[in-house]
Amino acid sequence: MQESNYITRIRRRKAFWNNVVRFIIQLFVWTGAAVLYYFAFSIFFDTPIEYRLKHSTDRLRSEYEMLTERYDSLQRVMENVVERDRNVFRILFEADPYDFEEENAANRWNFYEQLLSQSTIELQKQFARHLSETERSITQLQQSYDRMVEAIDSCSYRNAIPAIQPVINKQLTLLTTSYGMRINPFQKILRSHQGVDYAIPEGSRVFATADGVVKEVARRNSTSGQTIVIDHGGGYETVYAHLGKINVVRGQKVRRGDIIALSGNSGLSLAPHLHYEVRCNGMRVDPIHYFFMELSPDEYQRMMRIAQSGMQSFD
Repeated sequence: MQESNYITRIRRRKAFWNNVVRFIIQLFVWTGAAVLYYFAFSIFFDTPIEYRLKHSTDRLRSEYEMLTERYDSLQRVMENVVERDRNVFRILFEADPYDFEEENAANRWNFYEQLLSQSTIELQKQFARHLSETERSITQLQQSYDRMVEAIDSCSYRNAIPAIQPVINKQLTLLTTSYGMRINPFQKILRSHQGVDYAIPEGSRVFATADGVVKEVARRNSTSGQTIVIDHGGGYETVYAHLGKINVVRGQKVRRGDIIALSGNSGLSLAPHLHYEVRCNGMRVDPIHYFFMELSPDEYQRMMRIAQSGMQSFD
């Protein structure tokens, strides 16, 4: 009897563990089936969140493509405008415009490459050296400035020195031809251009660049057209040529900033412009060096670059 009970318990235990094993196997099977079903479903079907994300990405991609097309279109328009501007420049000045941005970009890249090739110690030494040079330059500049202030204060004819531009040129783009050897528009040869040319519309105001007395007023039809010469004293004279209307007479006193004439296209002139000269002790000098009351150092450098890019004068 006891042996029979023992066998019964053994069978029950086996049946129990068999059921447990069977349950665990079924659990793994159903879990695996559920995982496979999820992956299969996710491959062929999207959840609502995934659907929204995908469609939002589609919208972004569509907007990006539209923006790219607009950018390409604007880029083509800009390239066309730049090329047309270069062609106009070539026709007017018979020279290719100088690309300052390309040169500056190349110089910056070369400078950055040199910095990347140096070690930290070398960079520290270079920085210390440049800092010392800058401090010395600042000290020398301050001393020079102090000497210049003393000289100006002691100068009785400082208001007689040409120190502004003869026209309104806040954007610094009106000065098209500088002092030096330039191509004459009529003879098509290099000739000495003894002043600067401002490309301005007829009727633009022309200002006296310093205090002085009107020395000459030429209204005759000469190569320079209607011209004004102002004697500022101290050896300085200024010349304003190819004018359209003259508002002063010979012997009249003028002050810096007075409107002495209106620009024009008189005389032997390629287009409406003002030819402006500065004479110091009878010698013609570069007028750009005499705009110091208007221009900062950066603006002075920019004007020099703009003026040097034009190889043909207007007269």
